[in-house]
Amino acid sequence: MRESGGWSVAVRAAGLAVGAGVCYCLYRASSRRRGREGGGGEAGAKRGDARRGHEAPVSGQAAPAWLQKGSAMPGLSSRKGPENLRQEDVDLPKSSHDLEAHHIQNLIRLLDSTKDPTIQEQALITLSNSAAFSANQDIIRNLGGLIIVGKMLSVPDTKVKEKALNALNNLSMNIKNQEEMKIYITVVCEETDSAPLNSELQLAGLRFLTNMSVTNDYHYMMTNFIPCFFHMLSEGNERTQVQVLKVLVNLSANPAMMEHLLNAQAPFLLSLFDTCINKEVLLRVLVFATNLTKLTQKDKSITVHHHNEGSICSVLWGNTTECAQKLTSLLYHHDTEVKEQVAELIMQRC
Repeated sequence: MRESGGWSVAVRAAGLAVGAGVCYCLYRASSRRRGREGGGGEAGAKRGDARRGHEAPVSGQAAPAWLQKGSAMPGLSSRKGPENLRQEDVDLPKSSHDLEAHHIQNLIRLLDSTKDPTIQEQALITLSNSAAFSANQDIIRNLGGLIIVGKMLSVPDTKVKEKALNALNNLSMNIKNQEEMKIYITVVCEETDSAPLNSELQLAGLRFLTNMSVTNDYHYMMTNFIPCFFHMLSEGNERTQVQVLKVLVNLSANPAMMEHLLNAQAPFLLSLFDTCINKEVLLRVLVFATNLTKLTQKDKSITVHHHNEGSICSVLWGNTTECAQKLTSLLYHHDTEVKEQVAELIMQRC
């Protein structure tokens, strides 16, 4: 795909291999990478070792007022019937952690039967909070709750969609749940793309996609939306950039996604290789580039179209001098973690 000698010349020209400080960064990155071998989690994902990580459960949302002992959900009547809940059926404990299976079943039944957006939103908040606990993730799946929550993605109300995505995000921390929830990936990609830029709805969709992209199993379902992810990265604020980069880092760890990513249009990418960029954004951009570099080193048989101007391939390897100069500057970044990730990227390219 590229000549390593060309990069070496550019590195020397830019002065990347000079100074004890540079050598120290290379040593630190190498030793820490060996020490963390086999590690996982988001911290590892940012540094490029495990390369990928789950999105943390969405928590901290206030429980609705009716989630109190002795209080009933608003809008419920005492009519009996298979599709109607009684007030006494929704006498819930104060904490979502204390919800038992029959409480969760009632919430799911309510969500399935009501058309009131306010009640839908409140029920989804409670289900989302309860789904932060692993035992409840299985309970909700076994009670048929995944499909009920998923139906809320088609509700016109934006707040309901957002709360449904938060619930799906928490539920997607469970591998068995992911197998059933993969049917929502395309819908969530479309919602995320069409949502207002930097909105809570867009962020909620990206959090769900982060969890669903932790393994390679469902990456193929996101391929067509890679240009959308780069648009969000280019135009979004720092919160959006961090979130979309979590998805891109996960995708970049999969060899099957390499050509799709390298041929994607991202002429702005090198502008993020800058000391003024938010650290969390910068780290993930560097991990993303490191992952792609590792893949190209492992599989040199993959053909990428160099003539695709503005593609990631042309940005990262079309002008080695510019990239080398950017990395030279970042080697003197004030943050040690950034310097180590830059050193890791340099080692992969040399």
